[in-house]
Amino acid sequence: MITPTHKVRIFVASDPVDFRKGHDGLAALVQSHLRQKPFDGSVYVFRAKRADRLKLIYWDGSGLVMAYKRLEDNSFKWPAIKNGVMRLEAAQFEALFAGLDWRRVQPLEVAEPAAAE
Repeated sequence: MITPTHKVRIFVASDPVDFRKGHDGLAALVQSHLRQKPFDGSVYVFRAKRADRLKLIYWDGSGLVMAYKRLEDNSFKWPAIKNGVMRLEAAQFEALFAGLDWRRVQPLEVAEPAAAE
């Protein structure tokens, strides 16, 4: 399971993509359509036309990682289909990846602790 830390940026493409695309095809979409850098360590999540499938890619420092998930008896809760990309917090991504309604997850606002004395 991929569990990004709170410092990792997570982007979800709202438009469905051709799921025949592999690492290079999705990285090209990150650059051309999302206007982001696919090798910056961010996680990029893509949906298929069928709402029960997702693919994600991220650069781990040594290579481009791609993961694919298909839900068996349900579908993912996706944002409205519109041209663009949206950013999710780590907790929202975990809910999306688990097949839960990520819109119900509100990340906690926690201030950085002061230095120990």
